[in-house]
Amino acid sequence: MNQPEMQDQNEPIEAYQDWMDDLRLGFSFLTRLPVPGSWGTDEAAGKFSLAQASRFFGIVGLVVGIIGAAVLLLGAWAGLPHLAASILALGAIALVTGGLHEDGLADTADGIGGASSRERRLEIMSDSRIGTYGVLALIFVIGLKAAALSSMTSASEAAITLFAAAAASRGFLPLFMHYLPAAKADGMSSAAGKPEFNHAGLSAAIVVVALFIAFGFWLSLGALIAAAIVSGVLAMWALRALGGQTGDVLGAIQQVIEVTLILAVSAAGLS
Repeated sequence: MNQPEMQDQNEPIEAYQDWMDDLRLGFSFLTRLPVPGSWGTDEAAGKFSLAQASRFFGIVGLVVGIIGAAVLLLGAWAGLPHLAASILALGAIALVTGGLHEDGLADTADGIGGASSRERRLEIMSDSRIGTYGVLALIFVIGLKAAALSSMTSASEAAITLFAAAAASRGFLPLFMHYLPAAKADGMSSAAGKPEFNHAGLSAAIVVVALFIAFGFWLSLGALIAAAIVSGVLAMWALRALGGQTGDVLGAIQQVIEVTLILAVSAAGLS
């Protein structure tokens, strides 16, 4: 599909960015899945607004969740232990997304544990090397997700939970992009821009509907409250310690929402 043509260089690019552009940019940014045409390149993606495209982060999350759930069910069908099937499913999601959010979690953990000043925290988080706190955070979070999924009564219950948590945790990210300022003027988050509330709200609404379909009203409400508290604490830390959010902070928020939702459903049960 041809990209929209600019008719007036003084008008905003977003005016020529339609819903298909948003979908393709969302998939190009959040996943490693093949994107039609030249959209897999940074040059093409840079011509459009990621803030506007964030309205479909929930859709991207649904696809990522479907992939993870399918791998988990295939592993169970092949006779693998529940823990092995759960780990394979989590690995498949990390492969599909390029470990984007896991990397953010590790960098944010290093920033939390490795320094006391804003400048030093941001410096540590910008370093591509992973530190002790980052390794421990990945072990704990991935281990908790795998343990909770494998403890569920059936593979189908675990698959539904993983699907909903993977989708919701990505669909809520635009809300944090909207409400939290960018901590750095030159970071990825600053370049992405601030989504309008209606765009952030659409992404969140998509995954809230998916949650309520998957878990019903009360379990969904309880899981959402738990996820809001945990992610809210992390967001407040970012605001006070860094001055706002970065791409790494958003990745960490995605991971803590995902693990909190999985733990909440595991504790309460679907039945």
